[in-house]
Amino acid sequence: MADLNNFLKKIDLKQTRVGVVGMGYVGLPLALEFCKKGFHVIGFDIDNEKVTRLNNGESYIKHIPAEAIAAARREGHFESTTDFSLISSADAILICVPTPLGKHMEPDLSYIESTSRSIAPFIRADQLVSLESTTYPGTTEEEMIPILEKGSGIKAGTDFWVAFSPEREDPNNKDYATATIPKVVGGFTPDCLKAACALYDQIIIRTVPVSSCAAAEATKLLENIFRSVNIALMNELKVVFSKMGIDVWEVIEAAKSKPFGYMPFYPGPGLGGHCIPIDPFYLTWKAREFGIATRFIELAGEINTAMPAYVVDETMKALSNLRMALNGAKVLVVGLAYKGDVDDMRESPSLRLIELFEAAGAGVGYYDPYIPVIPPSREHGHLSGRKSIALSEVGQFDVAVISTKHSDVDHSVFAEKCRLVMDTRNALARNLPNVCKA
Repeated sequence: MADLNNFLKKIDLKQTRVGVVGMGYVGLPLALEFCKKGFHVIGFDIDNEKVTRLNNGESYIKHIPAEAIAAARREGHFESTTDFSLISSADAILICVPTPLGKHMEPDLSYIESTSRSIAPFIRADQLVSLESTTYPGTTEEEMIPILEKGSGIKAGTDFWVAFSPEREDPNNKDYATATIPKVVGGFTPDCLKAACALYDQIIIRTVPVSSCAAAEATKLLENIFRSVNIALMNELKVVFSKMGIDVWEVIEAAKSKPFGYMPFYPGPGLGGHCIPIDPFYLTWKAREFGIATRFIELAGEINTAMPAYVVDETMKALSNLRMALNGAKVLVVGLAYKGDVDDMRESPSLRLIELFEAAGAGVGYYDPYIPVIPPSREHGHLSGRKSIALSEVGQFDVAVISTKHSDVDHSVFAEKCRLVMDTRNALARNLPNVCKA
């Protein structure tokens, strides 16, 4: 039987060794928070380059300063490795790996499964394993625990503790960071919940315990489905109001003046990031197991997915008014990151825009000071290696499509140097003669 009291005592004494699997946008900030509180952290990753850079005190994520990593290294609180046998030396293992979608919009749990198989032989008694990757309700108990139990030969909830605590990262958010965002925690058993909350309480402003792993998994999906549906509503209204000659951005600003019963969401060229474009489909897939069609969620997904094509179509119409064809035009996509002021391009609609414009016969370049070179990716690997243009080259393009609004980019440059600007982020004044909202 796992010794919960001893585990809790080690946490209070800062003697708990924390292992974080996945040194990306979620895992690295989490690891650094534990380091700040005096815990020893082992960062696990399969990427040798990441591990080397971390051990050298370097950062590869723009909003995470290298000094924070270097300080954790100097103080002896942090090390990174590709050697998963060191899992046995950790008292708590927090899993922060990707959960993308497959080609047919089905959940891809391969990262969770492979990670579980990698750590299972090294799981021992009195350890806590907490999954943070967004997934459908039932994943922790139905998929991860059986792999861990089979590989370790010991029982979850009896010999070791298991929890699910969804990440709530919002990269480069000026108001909220890892430590200041309340953290939902669900345990496999009541003791699992106590162990997980006790650990997270050391670094998070407040833990929010729920009745089960499935309830915690569902909470994360609810949060992002809420956002997806409301963004889809704004995207649909953008199309409707545009036909009526009404600026949806003006309407949203006016609606924001109501002090109750309204929360602003904004349209755009499509959804990006590691959560909102993906998470709703995890629930729609799981719901089919229970014979339920999630029509509202799927409709929102269809609307948001259609936005890049809408932007291309509106660009084609605007060029036509200038007696120009999209086929043969030079198009500059402004902003490659999925949102402003980050260097994260996961699921960015800008990538889809590049593909659609090129399919229509346009010559396409991009400008993004945060992403000077397009890195390799699973879905858009053919774009990897392309480089951002310099601002001095903007005048070579016929039309600029503002897809991402970085706060330190002067977007008026594009209106000055291009015949046409398609503004999907309300970055420029509408009364400029060559600016169209899309």
